[in-house]
Amino acid sequence: MIDFFVYYAKENWGKEMEKILDFVKKHNLIKPGEVIGVGVSGGIDSMCLLHFLNENRQLLDIEVVAIHINHGIREASYDEARFVMQKCKEMGVRVYKFSIDAPKIAKEKKISIETAAREGRYGVFEALVKKDIVDKVALAHHQSDQAETILMHIFRGCGVSGARGMEPVRDKIYIRPMLPVSKEEINEYASLNNIEYVEDESNTDTSYARNYVRNVIMKDILKKWPNAIEAINNFASAVSDDDDYIKSLLNTNALLVDDKIVQMPCSYFYGSSSIYSRIVFKALSLIGVKKDIERKHIEMIRELAVNLENGKKIKLPYDITVSKEYDYLTFENNYVEKPKMNKALKCEEFDAPNFGTVTVKRVKTDKMNESDALYFDYRKVPKEARWRYREEGDVIEKFGGGTKKLKSFLIDKKIPVRLRDYIPVLACENEVYVIAGVAISEKVRVDADVPTCFKITVKK
Repeated sequence: MIDFFVYYAKENWGKEMEKILDFVKKHNLIKPGEVIGVGVSGGIDSMCLLHFLNENRQLLDIEVVAIHINHGIREASYDEARFVMQKCKEMGVRVYKFSIDAPKIAKEKKISIETAAREGRYGVFEALVKKDIVDKVALAHHQSDQAETILMHIFRGCGVSGARGMEPVRDKIYIRPMLPVSKEEINEYASLNNIEYVEDESNTDTSYARNYVRNVIMKDILKKWPNAIEAINNFASAVSDDDDYIKSLLNTNALLVDDKIVQMPCSYFYGSSSIYSRIVFKALSLIGVKKDIERKHIEMIRELAVNLENGKKIKLPYDITVSKEYDYLTFENNYVEKPKMNKALKCEEFDAPNFGTVTVKRVKTDKMNESDALYFDYRKVPKEARWRYREEGDVIEKFGGGTKKLKSFLIDKKIPVRLRDYIPVLACENEVYVIAGVAISEKVRVDADVPTCFKITVKK
């Protein structure tokens, strides 16, 4: 079937598509009967990939669906979502549309918006696979993307494994059929098939690392070496072969795994860096970290293993702690996803996980006599106020006047660190009016002349 597919594509769409089909066959990217979800942004690359797979779904014996994710970064993204929906309707392709708040994720996790968008995007993809909605997710990365990725890895201090770039298949889920074709060939395909697409204006914003590499560094490189992209891809292929051989020599049976904890002998770090760096990456992957670990972090870990005394520890991105315990290093993933809450103020009882059960009641002002309860004037609370968890920038007005950062206020109240992210606060924007079980703002103090107020109690 696939050989006929190759012939058909040659005759109808040009020789550049032969590369894709040979690549699909070589790496066994697609199997008959599979549902292939295509990550579609609306840009030229993903629209071409969607078109190509959809036009040949019968020949490949597959079902093709589109997956569109609005990252919540730009206003134009809503127009792009509508564009994708319309084009998929015209093509007869089913669409799964999702929205994520990348800026909010970035703020909460203290990571870049790029990283937050990537994490959110891949989280959606993995959920669709786990729910058996799709078997694989096809991504539209091509030769230029590969070259940019390799340069970024090198600039971040990666080892040999980073220099191999993106794999044709990752985690048995993600496939990249377009890795062997150039951007120019994709443009030609789009022109030949009258494929409409949208331009993401943020692609010109060089404050993003990838855009800087693409629009500044690669442009200058290509002026001097026009064949640089192909050369970088050939380099990655050679590195990949060498890396596979080195990995075949590794013995990582000594890694001890316990949920979010991994241990490895310090003795690993007295050998070749090509060996221990790979073992570190494996240890980190076992506890869920596969991105943003740089060469400097590897050297920090080596210094801990070889030169520092027992009991010392270091911190890595994503709340990873590495500690030295006698002859072993212990890698621990301390990240706990921040809870979410968004509730209007009303008389009710609700649960706050890891904190307790919060009860809100209306009572007469002359019944304000319970020492373990908080009382406040609900009339002074803005209608837009919601119960949520604390956020960066939150403030509260103290009794007697004076505004204080919520973080500092909780420290003054001797609230344990482990509880601070789990205490419900009643807030409007960054103004906090009530901290459940802790305090109220001066702004909602109950005056003597009001007949009723709200009473809050917390049952642990």
